[in-house]
Amino acid sequence: MESFNLSSAIKEIYQSQLRLFTIKTLKDLIPVKKESTFFKYLNQLVKKRVLIKISRGKYLLNNVKVSDFELANFLYPPSYISFETALNFWGILSQFPYEIASATSRKTVVKNFEGKIFSYSHLDKSLFWGFKKVESFLIASKEKAFVDQLYLYAKGLKRINWDELNYQEINKDILRAFLQKYPQTKQFSKAINLLKTKLGL
Repeated sequence: MESFNLSSAIKEIYQSQLRLFTIKTLKDLIPVKKESTFFKYLNQLVKKRVLIKISRGKYLLNNVKVSDFELANFLYPPSYISFETALNFWGILSQFPYEIASATSRKTVVKNFEGKIFSYSHLDKSLFWGFKKVESFLIASKEKAFVDQLYLYAKGLKRINWDELNYQEINKDILRAFLQKYPQTKQFSKAINLLKTKLGL
């Protein structure tokens, strides 16, 4: 009976057509009453390599392709790809960053999975906008990623390699509007003035 139940759980997981799972998602797919029984099945699913544990309460279906960006969204929600990673994606920054950088309204953290670094930088909830869904992940628009980077640069938390930026890809009107939506601190105003000399704003 136990083998049958485990087989049924495996069948439900594959039939769900999901690739990423939380504990809640798995509980919906494995409707057993006892908590201990559920986690017994879950441990067996990981042991049999049906699921791969990627962090606490987060699992990936084995042998499926999930992009680093989709995984970044899943690992630490709410978050969206931004900063140097998004700038590289949009062709504004030529150098490929060594980590997958995201913005989050939660606290700043760094996570690791399979040798890859996923960094999450805190932004106030009032600044948590300007992103959209591309394929299967959330990513900042060109201008939002740029202003996110500039904002943390002004705080001393990010670097900007000015000479490596492709400014032709940035809409200056949108950029001006976005800049006004951020706290106009002395440090940020100084960064904006530097930007103006680079972009001719």
